[in-house]
Amino acid sequence: MKILLFLHGGSLNRGCEAIIRTAVAEIKTQFPNAIIDLASYEPETDIHLKQVNKVFVHLQNPPQKYSWTWLKSAFFVKFFNTEKYHHRYTQKDIISKINNYEVFISVGGDNYCYGEQPGFYEINHLIKKANKKLVLWGASVGQEDLSPAKIEDLKRFDLILARETLTEEVLKNAGCQKVKLVADGAFLMEKTELPLPEGFLENKTVGFNFSPLIFSRNKKSKEAAFKLIKHILETTDYHVALIPHVTIKISNDYKTLKKFLEKFKNTKRVFLLPDNLNATEYKGYISRLKFFIGARTHATIAAYSSGVPTMVLGYSIKSKGIAKDLFGEEKLVLGIDEISDAQKLIAKFEEMKQDEEWIKEMLKNRIPEIKEMSKKAKEYFAEIL
Repeated sequence: MKILLFLHGGSLNRGCEAIIRTAVAEIKTQFPNAIIDLASYEPETDIHLKQVNKVFVHLQNPPQKYSWTWLKSAFFVKFFNTEKYHHRYTQKDIISKINNYEVFISVGGDNYCYGEQPGFYEINHLIKKANKKLVLWGASVGQEDLSPAKIEDLKRFDLILARETLTEEVLKNAGCQKVKLVADGAFLMEKTELPLPEGFLENKTVGFNFSPLIFSRNKKSKEAAFKLIKHILETTDYHVALIPHVTIKISNDYKTLKKFLEKFKNTKRVFLLPDNLNATEYKGYISRLKFFIGARTHATIAAYSSGVPTMVLGYSIKSKGIAKDLFGEEKLVLGIDEISDAQKLIAKFEEMKQDEEWIKEMLKNRIPEIKEMSKKAKEYFAEIL
């Protein structure tokens, strides 16, 4: 059986990397002889993914202006009000390979959170037209994300694996019948423990992750975050580890976190982890923290799955749903509008300190159950084959 994973952003987004690592490993346990290829926006970042057979690029470049393809696309837009020829060109890296595979797995579960994606809809349409199996692996979709075109596309899938109950409910209410509840595969990812850098005191260090995405959505959030770190340094003897988790050009945590390092470097208690670690290595450091405060969902999953009490900044549907499934409530999850309120951030940090033992006990009991839910993905996948 030949399987293609597509819509992968590249491993400089360690959340994307974690999804690929665990999806491939789980599928291989069910189908050890399966040949699994990967289409990536940044294939050079994925060469370390051992179980993937082959990685190739998915460019999505539009046709050159005034080329034959461009003229044909413009003609059909003007006279038939359809952009399908434009999308078939931009998505040709995937579309040209439809006959080469039996199964297609869309691993960009977040793609349905970011407006309309007509190019992806066209890929899915042609995959199903060719009578191939189509799976959405680890989906997150909020009610506010839905549109008639998106619902129509979601109904094409033979299987949608929703990674938390909020998404499951939204999709089923929208009429999507082939939805199964699992948990994010990243809960299953192993960790790699590297030597601790200078300043990293095991179980006396608070991890902090902040993203330019969060800052772009709430311009006042950075100043509030500065005040939170200042509070931690003034009221505890903890050190603070600044932890990047996505380092792609258009959204680089490392560059943002360097501003935090500059702000607090004179304290000698704040340090920045390097930007060249893989997902398992970042998890190895996160697992040795006392607390974690993070904006990137898969950085928080690394913490949760290691039993580390965690506070989430600027939630999305996935982070809300994950917290709800873990704790029965959206525990220590702050919305995008709340994270510019320094007093609220500090209050939530103090709540995390106060509830530390309860949170650890909850994670100790729930994480094994969540991991079993993650493993159900391969069983549901096997059923449709």
